Amino acid sequence: MTELFPPWPLFAAFLAASVVLAVTPGPAVLYIVTRSLSQGRGSGLTSVAGVALGNLGNAIGAAIGLAALLAISTTAFLIVKYIGALYLIYLGIQALRGPKSGSNDGIGNARSWKIFRDGFVVALLNPKTALFFAAFLPQFVRADQASGYQTVVLGATFVAIAATTDTCYVLAADALTRLRSKRSSQAGPRFRWITGGTFIGLGIAAALTGSRSSR
Repeated sequence: MTELFPPWPLFAAFLAASVVLAVTPGPAVLYIVTRSLSQGRGSGLTSVAGVALGNLGNAIGAAIGLAALLAISTTAFLIVKYIGALYLIYLGIQALRGPKSGSNDGIGNARSWKIFRDGFVVALLNPKTALFFAAFLPQFVRADQASGYQTVVLGATFVAIAATTDTCYVLAADALTRLRSKRSSQAGPRFRWITGGTFIGLGIAAALTGSRSSR
């Protein structure tokens, strides 16, 4: 077990830093909350699962050195970044063109799989997340025990913490949606436009931002 986890004081510092970073709203939180507001708690929780798996993929990529490729190769970084940005814009256009849909917890298997897939792809195709893990995790790995296993375990721990806080955001968004839906019959169409606009905005922001460090 000592090979998988750093000493307790270092691990405690890692947990504290992870909680602070996880609760800080970022693109992933905005994506999940938007799904929750427009399509309900079920879709939000499914998105959390997809995003978590995509983030775990980035953590593993950082552990085995794939993030180093993105760090040194501008071409590789830009290719992944623009593919991810275009996918977000595609999701936004699909939301704007799709049928009017409000909050709905009863999602079928096919729709649930699509929402899970979208969250996974959006998270996995964010090269800044891989670079974030590559910069963040090594700070809590002891030099004399540095190993890919320990980095993966720390990455998985961070992903679990982030999934927990993201779930809290989903529940809060769902409560807000139910409250507003009781007051306005236009909530469904309005959320459809908010969803499309948010996804397109996230895609444009992802394509234009030059920073390589984000969750």
